[in-house]
Amino acid sequence: MEPDFEQITAQARTATTELLDAASLRAGDLFVVGCSSSEVLGGRIGKASSQEAARAVFGGIYPILRERGIYLAAQCCEHLTRALIVEGVCAERYGYEPVCVVPQPHAGGSFAVQAWRAFERPTAVERIRAHAGLDIGGTLIGMHLREVAVPVRLSLDHIGQAILLCARTRPRFIGGSRAVYE
Repeated sequence: MEPDFEQITAQARTATTELLDAASLRAGDLFVVGCSSSEVLGGRIGKASSQEAARAVFGGIYPILRERGIYLAAQCCEHLTRALIVEGVCAERYGYEPVCVVPQPHAGGSFAVQAWRAFERPTAVERIRAHAGLDIGGTLIGMHLREVAVPVRLSLDHIGQAILLCARTRPRFIGGSRAVYE
């Protein structure tokens, strides 16, 4: 059975929109995406990288983020120590130090390759602290989220055949029983 790339794009668009609404992100915030194109197509993570699947997912996510002024951080695979691809202006704004690497389909991952090709000035960095994110296919984005991550359930739990996990972040609660929180 041939993959339905239009459906994959639509699922990625829906997931992104729902998570943005739940997380109340603002222009300039960071949104991390880890995406196994192998898992999207029903394979094992890292074993069947697909530029077509990555392009479909990227096409559902990136236009929405750009429209809202939110920075996309595309997480690379473990072969690049889960480095991230961001726009150069994002790295500068947050003070992230660039590292020298260009993602490839089997060393970085197809989704990171799509980001590298689409960004005006792609820059690789080792770590970030994102405000929210999508984990598509068990890519383990938690290390790139701010300290207090809150799971978010969406109307869908898969993109293609990949399991979808989402999170937003919030500031830590401090102050004890007398404190008042928003």
